[in-house]
Amino acid sequence: MIGSMFMWAMILLLLSATLTLIRMLLGPTIPDRVVALDAMTTTTAGAMVVYGVITRQVIFIDVALVYAVLSYIATLYIARYLIKRRVGLV
Repeated sequence: MIGSMFMWAMILLLLSATLTLIRMLLGPTIPDRVVALDAMTTTTAGAMVVYGVITRQVIFIDVALVYAVLSYIATLYIARYLIKRRVGLV
């Protein structure tokens, strides 16, 4: 019962990643693509946590936490770059 719930969570995360990838490829603007990339990394971190729970390996949860923090920092730097370059501003 519990295992099937985690498998459904993985399926939903895969669906979310697929929809986010479509948004990242289609755009229409660079800031939209950056937000989609951030959502993709968040989805990936969530999938790592769920996989770590399924396999009962704590290392995946630790890696997901580090990955999420690095993703957040990268998103801040990309946003800072876009503001300095005034890319995508109306």
